[in-house]
Amino acid sequence: MGPISSQPGFTEGLNLLFAFLIGIGFGIALEQAGFSSSRKLVGMFYGYDTTVIKVFFTAAIVALIGSQLLSLVGLLDLGKVTVNEFYVLPSITGGIIMGAGFILGGYCPGTGISALSIGKIDGLIFTIGGMFGAFLFAETFPIIEDFANSTRKGPIKINEVLTLSPWLFTLFLIIIAIAMFRIAEQAEKKFTRPEITDDL
Repeated sequence: MGPISSQPGFTEGLNLLFAFLIGIGFGIALEQAGFSSSRKLVGMFYGYDTTVIKVFFTAAIVALIGSQLLSLVGLLDLGKVTVNEFYVLPSITGGIIMGAGFILGGYCPGTGISALSIGKIDGLIFTIGGMFGAFLFAETFPIIEDFANSTRKGPIKINEVLTLSPWLFTLFLIIIAIAMFRIAEQAEKKFTRPEITDDL
């Protein structure tokens, strides 16, 4: 995460304080949305609870539209917004590993910490496992460094790959989201399960 502001007088300490407060707010939002429940999260993979898809797709679209509107009125310079570099094979490999961990553990890193913060034992175990995985990655990085830096495509954007304007891509994404939400609703009806208490 970059600094909140680089204006004079906005010290590094203030930036860290704002980051800390934003992190707390994000954690509270995750917990209130039910994302501290592993059963709710893995429901996405089994079709009986698609809340995760709905929330994160909605968040992405709101952020996309918001940033473009702020850019339109001159309050945000999108040219200064950092875009992560894309490495094809490492990204696919990482996605498979994280997806497998998500299904097996029932959490992603953020939701695992959210579960840990309210005292869930499975959240604690998952977080410890995640820290061990990060340690293992750091220790073995010299061995896998060549692969990690392979198939580099640079800081590309999906709309540029599709040769679409940002606004046209946003419209395209909204249409996809609406279709996904409809499919998600049908999946929840088809794969519905009785309410299960999540008290680990």
